[in-house]
Amino acid sequence: MRTDTLAVRSGRDDLTRLGVHVPPIDLSTTYPFSDLDQATASYDSMAAGGAPMGSAIYARLHNPTVARFEEALAALEGTDEAVAFSSGMAAMTAVLLAVKERGRHVVAVRPLYGGTDHLLQSGLLGHEVTYARPDGVAGALRPDTALVIMETPGNPTLDLVDIAAVVRQAGGVPVLVDSTFATPVLQQPIAHGATFVLHSATKFLGGHGDVIAGVVATSSRWAVKVRQVRVITGALLHPLAGYLLHRGLQTLPVRVRAQQASAQQIAERLLMHPNVTSVCYPGLPGADPLGLLGRQQLGPGSLLSFRVRGGHEGARRVLNALRLVTRAVSLGAVDTLIEHPAGLTHRIVDPEAKAQSGISEDLLRLSVGLEDPADLLADLGQALAAAVDSPTREMATA
Repeated sequence: MRTDTLAVRSGRDDLTRLGVHVPPIDLSTTYPFSDLDQATASYDSMAAGGAPMGSAIYARLHNPTVARFEEALAALEGTDEAVAFSSGMAAMTAVLLAVKERGRHVVAVRPLYGGTDHLLQSGLLGHEVTYARPDGVAGALRPDTALVIMETPGNPTLDLVDIAAVVRQAGGVPVLVDSTFATPVLQQPIAHGATFVLHSATKFLGGHGDVIAGVVATSSRWAVKVRQVRVITGALLHPLAGYLLHRGLQTLPVRVRAQQASAQQIAERLLMHPNVTSVCYPGLPGADPLGLLGRQQLGPGSLLSFRVRGGHEGARRVLNALRLVTRAVSLGAVDTLIEHPAGLTHRIVDPEAKAQSGISEDLLRLSVGLEDPADLLADLGQALAAAVDSPTREMATA
């Protein structure tokens, strides 16, 4: 089945047998058992990262509502399995712990989400990290390298990274791709050789700004190891969140394509505005030098960043002048969100690293929602007039 059909139908094969139209929500924290030996075998299976064998025993080990979402997401990503977590950072932490048997060293390709960058740099999990450019991964490897981490499109500059090229450089080292910005609608990293696909499911997968979650899609071999970490650390996803995510997948392809169409239009208009000095968006001319759109990623997506005149003060003025666009971190919701990466999502990243990654004080990140693009353009146009002391100039919407 194709993506649109999988998004609607996956994780629902048994609904007719159950006699229901929508998946049930199982809120149980504990599960009764009828036979001790069977319960013990089930517990052992789940504690080792496997599936329940009869009773699910305890919700920290397994929840059927969450399992439905995991099945659906794995189908969309083309992986054996998926493992859901209470947040994207919990998912990232689980992978880092699961690969630690291979070594203590991690290679990370910048730019990355600020939380991931900070986790690696802090050394909290006992890892050592080497940051590299996409073409420098091979030179950064060590005998004890356990994982290569990359994000494409990159946060917040929307840089596209060639997954297959990074995988080739990594050799036998597992590669994790944070594909939050692309979603499985636009990109399936496993098809290009990645070992792990990570999503902050809070974003597009949920799509409505009402659930915090993370998910890792991977092979059965690695899913067992990642799930073991979840069992031990208790980073489980609440069943209601699992239900909301599973429901969100049904409209994911429609939302992604509609938001992408608006983002393309807005990026083109921003590029012409006198108070915008540059726009970062893969769909603009010259923004995809490696030719990854169409080959790796089916479309440019609905995230863009732009730099305004006036530096930090200009960016602050634009944010404060907005009337329709929501000033908030996060992304992928049905409403359009804007934020200041240097001051918020990437504030804790080392200043030198921010500068090297192009995360400047004049940069704003825009997550385009489902509003009429003409209304968004009008709001951005009037706000951009506040970037510097200049006459108001509305952006053309035709």
